[in-house]
Amino acid sequence: MTPYPAAYDLPMLASMALVAIIPLVLAGFVLMNTGLGRTRSAAHSMLGSLAAIAVAALVFCVVGFSWEGVAGGPAHTLTIAGSHWDWLARAPFCLLGLSPGATPLAVLLQVFAVGLAALIPLSAGADRWRLSASCLSTALLAGWTYPLFAHWVWGGGWLAQLGSNYGLGRGFLDAGGAGTIQVVGGLTALSVVWIIGPRRGKYAQDGIAAAIPGHNIVYVLFGALLVLPGWIALNAACAILFAAAPPAQIPLIALNTMLSAAAACVAAVLITRLRFAKPDASLSANGWVGGLVASSAVCTFVSPLMAIGVGLIAGVLVTFSVELLELRLAVDDPGGAISVHAVAGIWGLLAVGFFVPGQLLAQVVGVATLLGLVLPLTYALNWMLDRVFPQRTGLDGERLGMDLHELGAGAYPEFVIHNEEFVER
Repeated sequence: MTPYPAAYDLPMLASMALVAIIPLVLAGFVLMNTGLGRTRSAAHSMLGSLAAIAVAALVFCVVGFSWEGVAGGPAHTLTIAGSHWDWLARAPFCLLGLSPGATPLAVLLQVFAVGLAALIPLSAGADRWRLSASCLSTALLAGWTYPLFAHWVWGGGWLAQLGSNYGLGRGFLDAGGAGTIQVVGGLTALSVVWIIGPRRGKYAQDGIAAAIPGHNIVYVLFGALLVLPGWIALNAACAILFAAAPPAQIPLIALNTMLSAAAACVAAVLITRLRFAKPDASLSANGWVGGLVASSAVCTFVSPLMAIGVGLIAGVLVTFSVELLELRLAVDDPGGAISVHAVAGIWGLLAVGFFVPGQLLAQVVGVATLLGLVLPLTYALNWMLDRVFPQRTGLDGERLGMDLHELGAGAYPEFVIHNEEFVER
């Protein structure tokens, strides 16, 4: 039998098969975001998601990948105390000179990854974030914020060099993108919510939060199921392409991903059952996804039993974080995206430090970078965008619904969708 050429060895073939499944994550998130929003903004949510994925793909390929590059590729470096620190790639724009083999596959994987990161702020800004503004914000995320941190972690940047330069374990580890995709997206969501503020009618004059339930819990639960196979593929493909994991580890990665999600879901169901007398479906779905987010950090580094422990804690954190942000900190996040992606992602990154010997300090440095550099950066970019191009819709947009206001037609024209009271703050 004629052997496969080097460009199509086993890791390459396995990665190609896995990357083809990853779009299921995007489809699942689109359904979840739409279901957790209001009826009168459902079509706007779906179109906004499609537009965000499209803008993210184009901007990342034209500009973003040139800042991220690949490990060992041309980069801007600084020499500090005799150590060379890699801060920013300098690959050609528009993917010019892209070599064949694994690099185009890695680009395709990250087209999906940056699209996923772009969907996270859409969930938090639901029912009030203008379509054009969300596209511009996505361009900033895909063109600068995401590729910058991705270079530091996956492109041979300074966080990956913490091991070789300072002896901090193996450097900052993020095999499946818990920090690079999920936390970056979650912190961008937090920035957007801070800038555009809560939905009108969400908080009364005395600060009491009103319940605004999602309009279709079936979308939410089906979306949560749909993301599972895609997430297994995402974790495995990232681990192979960016963490040099052998294809033989795919079954362990899949098992750890599943167990973490299952444990987080069970934790959320039990907590809401004990606190509210009945399980809360939306919080349980968020717990499930929070377990998937945490698994992205630990999937290649822990045993199945440890993955269950990581998932249990992720489910607890997500459940209480949603309540803390909404009721105590007045952060109106309709989809719970900040808790699911930022909080659970940070926990997963720290869990790697707890379970992998000698790794804790490197993970703490990575988390501190996300909170101390990436969060201020993404906030500043969106704040400046808001000064030039206001991101929040006007009063009519929230009263009529984003579907009618921005698209001219509703998602459910045969139903009455304006029966709830509209309260202006």
